[in-house]
Amino acid sequence: PLVCCSLMCSLKFLKFWYLKQQENTELMRENAKAELQLLKAQVHPHFLFNTLNNIYSFTLTKSPIAADLLEKLSNILHYMILEGQKGLVPLKKELQLIEDYISLEKVRYGSRLNLMVDIEGVTENKFIAPLLMIPFVENSFKHGSSKMLTHPKVELSIRIEGDQLKFKLSNNKPGTDTLANPVNGKNGIGLKNTAKRLQLLYPDKHILTIESSDTTYSVEMIITLKEVNELSPDTPDLLLTPIPVTYAN
Repeated sequence: PLVCCSLMCSLKFLKFWYLKQQENTELMRENAKAELQLLKAQVHPHFLFNTLNNIYSFTLTKSPIAADLLEKLSNILHYMILEGQKGLVPLKKELQLIEDYISLEKVRYGSRLNLMVDIEGVTENKFIAPLLMIPFVENSFKHGSSKMLTHPKVELSIRIEGDQLKFKLSNNKPGTDTLANPVNGKNGIGLKNTAKRLQLLYPDKHILTIESSDTTYSVEMIITLKEVNELSPDTPDLLLTPIPVTYAN
């Protein structure tokens, strides 16, 4: 009887422990989802505010360019409202967002901007979390090119090789103290949020390296993409294993 009693107690304990583990796992997943939604809500206004600032100067002068810019902004907002709320989006649409944004900046800077953009690879059946690349592109213009009195420069390379997306971005910036002006360095809200989203969405499936000096800023990011046959677009896996983000000086 004593053995049976001990066995029953052990089984009850194991059942209780298993149920608690299940509850903790579910709680962690729900917390991750809530945190991710908060991060995305912070990204959207940040991106929208800076884009509107770019267009504002043209509307003040009643330039005919403003209508074209507003149309492109409408496309961006349409994407953010319909696609940006999803867990995953077609990579082709995310790349189109970047191209639309860059086209806005090209009009703003005109011929004085030294811009090189190279996007290559097959996007068919490739999916990515929305709005992961645009904060870095935005940052390169907002806090790099816009501060340069002469010869602003931005170089962007996006290559899709198999299931990997390789993102490289660099820009020049004025020689300023990054501690006195931290947004030019590594501490902008949009960049922190993006790094956090990468940790939540792509644990063990991404590498992020950010280098910032007095005169240059560069980002390299590698993401293992998901294909259409291995995902449910509205419910991506949220694993909580933290991934180190390398910030190299």
